[in-house]
Amino acid sequence: MLVSIVIPCYNSQATIGKVVDMVSGEFENNPGYTCEFVLVNDHSRDGTFGVIRRLAQERKNVKGVDLLRNFGQHNALMAALSYAQGDYILGMDDDMQTHPSQIFKLIDKIAEGFDIVYGVYPRRKNSVLKNFSSKLNEVSSRILLGRPKEILSSNFWVITRAVREEVVKYTSYNPYIDGIFYRITHNIGNVPVEHFKRESGTSNYTLRKLMGLWLAYWNYSVIPLRISSVLGMFSALGGFLAAVVVVVKKMISPDIPAGWASTICVMVFFFGLVLMVLGIIGEYLGKMLLTLNHTPQYIVRETVNITNMEKK
Repeated sequence: MLVSIVIPCYNSQATIGKVVDMVSGEFENNPGYTCEFVLVNDHSRDGTFGVIRRLAQERKNVKGVDLLRNFGQHNALMAALSYAQGDYILGMDDDMQTHPSQIFKLIDKIAEGFDIVYGVYPRRKNSVLKNFSSKLNEVSSRILLGRPKEILSSNFWVITRAVREEVVKYTSYNPYIDGIFYRITHNIGNVPVEHFKRESGTSNYTLRKLMGLWLAYWNYSVIPLRISSVLGMFSALGGFLAAVVVVVKKMISPDIPAGWASTICVMVFFFGLVLMVLGIIGEYLGKMLLTLNHTPQYIVRETVNITNMEKK
């Protein structure tokens, strides 16, 4: 059985060779499986693609893809999936945090009949910001994307070829892999895996990038629009009740002076609410405009060990 290992690479010249060597060693110890690698260089600022090219020259089962500019991790994953040919497709990182020694825990689990299996970490070895964003993602994905409550997600996963065939049909310029997974199937499993420390460097996710990733959820949900509608309804109701209270008080005590400060506070609150709702609508309209303008999901500069027939 062929397993495609898809890895988005960014500034990983120091680690990607070790990842390939260790993963290959794991498959040598499991003779029922073979593997191929699809390594996508997301416009790294170091010599990552040079290392990928060397690996592809040394190993015929290594495919290299170089993107024209930096598109982001999930776009790079979509590029990798489009070249994957395996019966199973396994996604992992390039920094050794998703460790090769844990791969067959996922593969053994999906062999039980699941469509998708996530490796989950009982203990995470990330920064405080990354752990906070992961917790926020757990809550948001359950509310916005319909993730099953009993399922946790991570960037260490394996899917069947049938799921991969559906995933690559999505052409949105701003994909979110987990959101697409949840749309395709809820036959999802979890398996505990050990979370290792990063071999070198630091996380490439800044606060700005984490916020952009969270906003990508909106491509797969209308919940924010519904929330804005509910907020508008409650604010209108609140304004109506406040007006009734003011009229009643004025009728009871005609000498009550009109409140300038309270009027300004109410105006600021409701105008802020209106601007927030308009911002949510604008976010959706902006995404629609970029999609209609055929903003590319990714652009390939160069490939190694890939023929034109291998992309499906």
